[in-house]
Order: sequence, then C-alpha cells, then structure tokens
Amino acid sequence: MKSFFWQPVVWFFTVILLVSTLFACQPQQVTESPSTTPATPVQTTAPVTNTRSVAVLNRQLSANPAQLPPLPYAYNALEKAIDAETMKLHHDKHHAAYVNNLNNALKKYPQLQNSSVESLLRDLNSVPEDIRTTVRNNGGGHLNHTIFWQIMSPQGGGQPTGDIAQEINQSFGSFDAFKKQFNQAGGDRFGSGWVWLVRNPQGQLQITSTPNQDSPITEGLFPIMGNDVWEHAYYLRYQNRRADYLNNWWNVVNWPEINRRAEASRQNT
Repeated sequence: MKSFFWQPVVWFFTVILLVSTLFACQPQQVTESPSTTPATPVQTTAPVTNTRSVAVLNRQLSANPAQLPPLPYAYNALEKAIDAETMKLHHDKHHAAYVNNLNNALKKYPQLQNSSVESLLRDLNSVPEDIRTTVRNNGGGHLNHTIFWQIMSPQGGGQPTGDIAQEINQSFGSFDAFKKQFNQAGGDRFGSGWVWLVRNPQGQLQITSTPNQDSPITEGLFPIMGNDVWEHAYYLRYQNRRADYLNNWWNVVNWPEINRRAEASRQNT
C-alpha cells in the first residue's frame, strides 16, 4: 500500500522537474538599457576621404587660411612603395609645417588671403619682398604635397590608362621610355626637390624637376604628376637608395587622378 501511494507523487514531482528544466534551457532575450554616453570610436589611421573630392579642393587651394588636407587613405595604405611611419611624418609633420608657416607669413597681409595659393605662386613678384621667399617655399610645399597625396592610391600602379596613356606614347615613345626618363630626372635632382610630368604653354608634355619646394606653376607649367625626392619622403625605408624608391613608387601611381589632371591641363593651355 505504501508503494502504491507514493508512486503517483514521485511521478508528479518528476514531471514538474522536467518542465522546469526545459524552460531553464530556452534562450532568454536580454533587453539592454540604452547608454547615456555613446561610445567614441578610436581612430588609428588617417581619415579616409573621397579622392575626387580632394582633387576638386586642389583646383583652388585657399589661402584664407591654408588648411592641411586629410590623406585620402590610411597611413599604411601605400605599403607597396611607402611605409606607414614615413606617410605619417610626411603628412602630419612636414606638410603641416608648410601650411602653418604659410599662414603665419600671410597674417601680416590679410589682403593676400583673398588669393589662392596658386595665384600667389604664379605671381610671386606681387608678394611683398619680406615674405616672398616664405610664400614660395611653404606655398609651394603645400601645393606640391596636396597634388602628391592625390596622385597616389592603394589601388594604383600598372600601365597608364585613358588619354594620358596615348599622350605618353606619342610624347616619349612608350611608357617604359617615359618611366626611364622620369626616374632619371628624379635621380639627377641634386639634393632636395621634385620630378614632374608637366604640360608646357605650347600644350606639350615634358619632364622637368624643381629644387626644394618650388612649384612648376611658377615657371608657367601645369603639374600633372610629381614625385617627391626629398629624403624625408623615402629615407626610413630606402636610406640612400633613391633609385629603389623611384622604381617602387610606380606601384602606387593613381592613373585615374592623373588623367583628370591631364584633362585640366589641356583646358588651361
């Protein structure tokens, strides 16, 4: 009788235990209370912007005041040719110094801030003598570097495309011949300076180089593409091997942007 009496009771509690276990194993939806302080993302690389928008900015670099443009890619994006530390120092320190020095010089002459950087460099004789060299060096450095960041890309390299490819072949015989002449001019630049592909007032392409931070536009030339051969542009990776830097640089050349600049140069001749 005792066994018969307790058996249903045991079954009852067994069922209750099983049901409780099943409910406990079900995934529970957790509702988070909204945070009163939104998380702030930590930026570890340079800000990424649209290359085309930066290119448009360069059509008229404002001197009211001059501003350091953001890199259109991360510091390490051009590792095929240039290391991240060089890019960071080159942009954040060297280019920033040109911008700051230019702005400081123009504080004495607020009326000059209504001009673009390009117009100041095209007519340096109109710049007061006491700041003329400063404007030439730092305005040129600002313009040259703004172009430089644009004409490189993580997706760059390879053969030229579009109209610039045909023009290079017509002007230099072949792309390989053009590269050889361009690299030679960059290697032959004594000390610090730049090597350029420009369009001259006659509408022709030509390779030239400039000392220091001089811009080709001071000589009436339209800069289509240029490579910086100052040591700060390559020394951390290449030391004194400028030729290796010049060769590797072609792996990051942004041909679509160069085509846009070439088209703009046709409209200005």
